[in-house]
Amino acid sequence: MTQDQLLSMLQTFGEAWNRHDIEALMACMHEACVFEGVAGPLACGVRHEGPAAVRKAFEAAWQTMPDAAWRNARCWVSGDRGVMESTFTGTTPDGSRIEADMVDLLTFKDGKILIKNAFRKQRPPLPAQA
Repeated sequence: MTQDQLLSMLQTFGEAWNRHDIEALMACMHEACVFEGVAGPLACGVRHEGPAAVRKAFEAAWQTMPDAAWRNARCWVSGDRGVMESTFTGTTPDGSRIEADMVDLLTFKDGKILIKNAFRKQRPPLPAQA
């Protein structure tokens, strides 16, 4: 797959997050996919391996914050690696809001995302809107 094709796939992946479209997201993931989340007990945050675990983790983002969005995405690709920068926004169940810059470091294999490693600024939640 060319760099332009990988970039196009990465942009499609980002758009699917904002549509909360799990099928489109998983169509971009490799069969041996791994997702390393922003928080958890491990040095990498939390690690989800395989399509079933990755799907469940991706869906949890929308279940926890139904208005979750990844805004102002900027993407680039070099070789078998890609980067997606964005600003994550969402409302927690108690009404407080998250707005923080983040980056996904991606590894590609066979034209799909093999590893999605997410990093987000550790910003305190914003107060609920009145």
